[in-house]
Amino acid sequence: MTKTLDLRSVVVIVALLNLAYFGVEFAVALSIGSASLIADAVDFLEDASVNLLIAFALGWSVVARARVGMALAGILLFPALGFIWVLWGKVGNPVPPEPFVLSATGAGALFVNLVCASMLVRYRNHSGSLTKAAFLSARNDAYANVAIIAAGVATAFTLSIWPDIIVGLGIAAMNIDAAREVLSAARKERDASP
Repeated sequence: MTKTLDLRSVVVIVALLNLAYFGVEFAVALSIGSASLIADAVDFLEDASVNLLIAFALGWSVVARARVGMALAGILLFPALGFIWVLWGKVGNPVPPEPFVLSATGAGALFVNLVCASMLVRYRNHSGSLTKAAFLSARNDAYANVAIIAAGVATAFTLSIWPDIIVGLGIAAMNIDAAREVLSAARKERDASP
């Protein structure tokens, strides 16, 4: 029971950190016109939602948690849809984002995600698909943030929109893969329950 209470506190803190950086990253993304930052900002909002759902569902039965895990797999797809919307606008207005601000914002996001991943790593196999979803989101986001930093550097040298767009595509692909992994874990959880 104590471990569940500790986990609940951790996922609430992680949710609040994600919600706070969503606001920062979304504002910056809009100001510099970055497709990858928009995709990542929407991902921060999705992570905040996922972690709040996890905090509520921890005391539920295995079957109920498996159902929530399946729903979370669908939620993990939202950043990919957000990116497609932004990509459509970016192709119509091919202005590259400001490279230094892009990289600096990616570095801030990386810091937040590394803090979240380090808080969640010891719980990644606790409570099945729910905590797996939280850990995978934080881990994948850290990878995405390294790519955003690199996109800023590449944009500085090329003055092209393509590094930003390619990283945005990568973020969308990682979220689709994480959704698949969480759905698989939720199905195993459901099938193993009595």
